[in-house]
Amino acid sequence: MRGSLTVIGLGPGNAHQVTPEALSAIEAGEDFFGYGPYVDRLNLRDGQRRQASDNREEISRAQAALMLAAKGGKVCVVSGGDSGVFAMAAAVCEAIEAGPAEWREIEFAVVPGITAMLAVAARVGAPLGHDFCAISLSDNLKPWELIEKRLIAAAEAGFVMAFYNPVSKARPHQLSRAFDVLRAHLPGSVPVVFGRAAGRPDERMRIVPLSEAHSDMADMATCIIVGSIETRLIERPGKAPLVYSPRSAGKI
Repeated sequence: MRGSLTVIGLGPGNAHQVTPEALSAIEAGEDFFGYGPYVDRLNLRDGQRRQASDNREEISRAQAALMLAAKGGKVCVVSGGDSGVFAMAAAVCEAIEAGPAEWREIEFAVVPGITAMLAVAARVGAPLGHDFCAISLSDNLKPWELIEKRLIAAAEAGFVMAFYNPVSKARPHQLSRAFDVLRAHLPGSVPVVFGRAAGRPDERMRIVPLSEAHSDMADMATCIIVGSIETRLIERPGKAPLVYSPRSAGKI
């Protein structure tokens, strides 16, 4: 008898932002695979088991989960944010495509979650109110030249951009390079939002113009939103400004 595999997005880290659908899927699961800090978020009952692994073991994690599900287990793979945005849902699909035929017979589902860019945007106003895109700055699975090409295309097309995986110990300079690329194609006044740990106790939001943005303002817990030329700031006495992108846009 084939088991099931459910990929679950746990949201940005605030327990109130875990969806009821995700909670129901967790309640029904038996074995939970994921990056250690994400698995640690789970409040499991007796009989439910954690299977934690390192952050860069996505495919081996997916394969282990699929093997257990193929034996009849009720398996869950968890991700922070939304599991379909630079996360485990794609890794599981890759493993299914490359794996044995029996993995395609497993009951498979993806449970969405609130992804980081939505949590950050909600904290500062509505920067994603018009057309936007999400770009991972990690070059672990794609060349940096492709990232630069996409940055330029997005800037020239007038997209607001959300940056995932902006910096790491192995990639300390790429965010600075990304800002340099954008400064060649966007005004220095474009607002940049550094949203760290949105919704968690150590949350920190910072808004600066592109001309002043630099990599020291971010870490791997940061999601960055770079506005378009039409993104605006609304100053408020004694309060943080609101950042929003108008719903309408002029001709390019």
